[in-house]
Amino acid sequence: MAKQKGRVYLKFFRKILHEKLKETVKAVLPVIVIVLLLCFTIAPVSPGILMAFLVGAVLLIAGMVFFTMGVDMAMTPMGERVGTCMTQSKKLWVIVPMSFILGFIITISEPDLQVLAEQVPSIPNAILILSVACGVGVFLIVALLRMLFSIALPPLLVFFYGLIFILTFFVPRDFLAVAFDSGGVTTGPMTVPFIMAMGIGISSIRSDRHASDDSFGLVALCSIGPILAVMLLGMIYRPSGGDYVPVEIPEIADSVELWKYFLGGFPDYLKEMAISLLPIVLFFFLFQIIFKLVPGKSLIKIGVGLVYTYVGLVLFLTGVNVGFMPAGNYLGQVIAGLPYRWIIVPIGMLIGYFVVRAEPAVFVLTKQVEEITDGAISSGAMGLSLSVGVSISLGLAMIRVLTGISILWFIVPGYFIALGLSFFVPKIFTAIAFDSGGVASGPMTATFLLPFAMGACLAVGGDIIADAFGVVAMVAMTPLITIQILGLVFQLRARKAESEEAQLASIPAEEAAWGDYDIIDL
Repeated sequence: MAKQKGRVYLKFFRKILHEKLKETVKAVLPVIVIVLLLCFTIAPVSPGILMAFLVGAVLLIAGMVFFTMGVDMAMTPMGERVGTCMTQSKKLWVIVPMSFILGFIITISEPDLQVLAEQVPSIPNAILILSVACGVGVFLIVALLRMLFSIALPPLLVFFYGLIFILTFFVPRDFLAVAFDSGGVTTGPMTVPFIMAMGIGISSIRSDRHASDDSFGLVALCSIGPILAVMLLGMIYRPSGGDYVPVEIPEIADSVELWKYFLGGFPDYLKEMAISLLPIVLFFFLFQIIFKLVPGKSLIKIGVGLVYTYVGLVLFLTGVNVGFMPAGNYLGQVIAGLPYRWIIVPIGMLIGYFVVRAEPAVFVLTKQVEEITDGAISSGAMGLSLSVGVSISLGLAMIRVLTGISILWFIVPGYFIALGLSFFVPKIFTAIAFDSGGVASGPMTATFLLPFAMGACLAVGGDIIADAFGVVAMVAMTPLITIQILGLVFQLRARKAESEEAQLASIPAEEAAWGDYDIIDL
């Protein structure tokens, strides 16, 4: 009997593994092909950089497979149980502090936040990280209270983004891009699965018709906290910018050096991800001891899922940081150094179109959107809207790198359009769109697209902090518009379908039963 169960489990595991591998390869392969085409045509690179990129791609694929399996088995069930449990207590004195603590510890767990802190030397790392974590904690409280009291999302977004744009007049120009980037950096692979699952768990105990609409929007509001926190710090410390530390371009002579190069990166990410996952695991198991959230068998499954998540993130981050970052930086330098440097704009758009599909949190978002809407909003339509949005953002970011135009000329009109659309599209699309902004700007953006922009900026002699930074912010902005446009299309189609049904209903039954030839005979 035990052997039979083992065989069934192994068969199921192989099936899931095959599906995840197929999805991941489909997402990552276009990026690999584009980079290889560039390397063998207009942007020659050394064999060492190319081999590091290819090994990084293999690690990235393996990491995403394990990560997505771990999210399904552990992070999503954990988030849903915690969200349901907190809401069922119906005590604000429990919900408010627990929401703040959860937002705080998850934000400290985000690996990309450490990268941001290193780029702002004028503010101590600990102060920056703690301030951003407090910002997320406060706005997670706002997000949960919005869901509990069914408060509309658009007015809240207008108010808080209005506050952000007022503060831009008081923040040093060189610091603006870093402040806007912080909103995307803190909503990465650790934060998104857990917080989105919490939203689903909270909405599941509400019986009103807007419950599913309100299950999204937590990431959207949590992205605002870091921007406000970093802006306030900028006003206090008055930084003049950050020192740019060039990305190390490896000189690898043979396969042994290549192995040592990657082997040197593994211990850092093993330690970093252990520290990142530990607070979330401790928080959940504290809830488990107090409230008995899941039975024993489910707890074992969650434990296995956490191991998959840990292994997946270690492989993924090692692959993108050690293999992708140098390749992205070098490609940016070479392409921007060409006599026809304008070509970096369409190339950036092409890379942006495909690279967002390789973001770990994008897998989580598109799947949850499809499940919550019962397939009405397909993962394919979501993926296409995200790809178009990120493609446009990379094109605009490359124009900024080449021209040095201030980020405000793009961010202010972009958010004005996005906030304006929020009053005309279905509520669920607004919430999904603003969630998508934080989801799209994850590790792939920070470790490939940002170094790509930095390399290009270095080649044209621009200001790295003012002109190259802001890529994450641009990537976080454009999906807000494209996904809400998808919502408008969805709304128009629904109205057209309703109109056609109404016309059919108005036709007399006996006339509706006639065929075309019957009418001709008459």
